[in-house]
Amino acid sequence: MNPDKRKAPWSPYLAGLGVGLTLLASFVILGSGLGASGAFSRATAALFNGLAPTYTQSHPYWHAYFASGDSPLNDWMIYLIIGTFFGGLIGAVTSGRLQRTVEKGASISTPNRFWLALAGGALSGLGARLARGCTSGQALSGGAQLSLGSWAFMISVFVGGFGLAYFVRREWQ
Repeated sequence: MNPDKRKAPWSPYLAGLGVGLTLLASFVILGSGLGASGAFSRATAALFNGLAPTYTQSHPYWHAYFASGDSPLNDWMIYLIIGTFFGGLIGAVTSGRLQRTVEKGASISTPNRFWLALAGGALSGLGARLARGCTSGQALSGGAQLSLGSWAFMISVFVGGFGLAYFVRREWQ
């Protein structure tokens, strides 16, 4: 699409207010905060159950997803991820910003950008499972509850990100 026909993105202040109100509604209605990694664990449990149901339901970790007798896909976190995807898609379409492009620096190839993104996503997913939650859950839900551990974690994430940026900045120049 022609960049001249794009609409301006949302104000970050309005978007932040929207996220804050969504988080408040989540605490009031569901009794828990927001997070995304649990949805991917549930989807993985359902996938494994489709491939090897006896093993999956007898495994100590995966069994917990089937203890209620209901499908692990019947959970609010699954609907949160689906809604997030379609909300982002609708936002991109209505703002004229939906494009087939790869955001990358001039000095990195598209395949290398995909491999780096895949590696980063895999490490983030592994870290989320080891930590029993994702960064969005830590930052939004834990931070909103003024959890000292969540604040220390997020400060560490930003400090680590700024430190790592020095080493990878040439990929974006």
